[in-house]
Amino acid sequence: MRVLLTGAAGFIGTRIRAQLADAGHDVVAVDVMLPAAHGDDAVLPGDVRRVDIRDAAAVAEVLAGVDVVCHQAAVVGAGVNAADAPSYGSHNDYGTTVLLAEMFAAGCRRLVLASSMVVYGQGRFVCPEHGDVEPLPRTRADLDHGRFDHRCPIGGESVDWALVGEDAPLRPRSLYAASKVAQEHYALAWAESTGGSVVALRYHNVYGPGMPRDTPYSGVAAIFRSSLEKGEAPKVFEDGGQMRDFVHVGDIAAANVASIEAGLDGFSAFNVCSGRPVSILDVASSLCETRGDVTPQVTGQYRSGDVRHIVADPARAAEVLGFTAAVKPADGLREFATAPLRGVPKNS
Repeated sequence: MRVLLTGAAGFIGTRIRAQLADAGHDVVAVDVMLPAAHGDDAVLPGDVRRVDIRDAAAVAEVLAGVDVVCHQAAVVGAGVNAADAPSYGSHNDYGTTVLLAEMFAAGCRRLVLASSMVVYGQGRFVCPEHGDVEPLPRTRADLDHGRFDHRCPIGGESVDWALVGEDAPLRPRSLYAASKVAQEHYALAWAESTGGSVVALRYHNVYGPGMPRDTPYSGVAAIFRSSLEKGEAPKVFEDGGQMRDFVHVGDIAAANVASIEAGLDGFSAFNVCSGRPVSILDVASSLCETRGDVTPQVTGQYRSGDVRHIVADPARAAEVLGFTAAVKPADGLREFATAPLRGVPKNS
């Protein structure tokens, strides 16, 4: 198939580009090369065209003959502050609407969309007494006293995290999350109005070789690695007990290839995760132990808007797409501890 791949020079896009080529697909690779993801002096790869997906004419040109669009281009991560809102809205949401409009004009009716686990907000919690509950917001008083876990809204008991399925409500708690929910909603509306097909892949915490370093727009794994590259101990917020699912970039690419080849109808959403939850402290500790130079610093600090736990159910992706993550976090994190990062020489 002829595949238009946006964000093709990025951390994830680079790996998808390689796997699509290995699978025999004809890839039209585009990227706008945002400095936040690539740095100020990044060089456009020779097989990638510089295209801003907000530019309708440029998008129309590269859509010629395309069977399916694999849309990875986005401003990602928690960002710095509320001043980032226009950037998320412009690149993630307006850019997606331009892409969808031009796909309609070109007669291209298949989209694979990079979404995120952040669309779920707080995730899923179970009270030992009352079952599934929407937990109370964490109070500043609790956080100040090191009580980081949520409480039951009925009896005040501590609640336990549980796996989140794709039918959970979408409750974004950050600017980035709001932009990803909007992308999904635009894509769903487009699919229903055009008869098109959309597969939304909700990535969990992605890591692996080639992550960008020293940027607030990257994930926690890269932030920890950036600290280690500077000889500093990774700083772990709260008590480090926050549970996440870390999925290797190679598995993310494999999920995209599976989605492109699946030929599903309508709108479908899938968690893309390893299926092996791990705490933030365990991630930091694994990286430090592999390198053998420092130990993590558990700060007890908190950010009131942070999500305590978010862990995914991988069952639907396995059943429908035939996708199961191949890389265990224990193995992938050992590799990642010394893997090259973007902007960092291999032997630094």
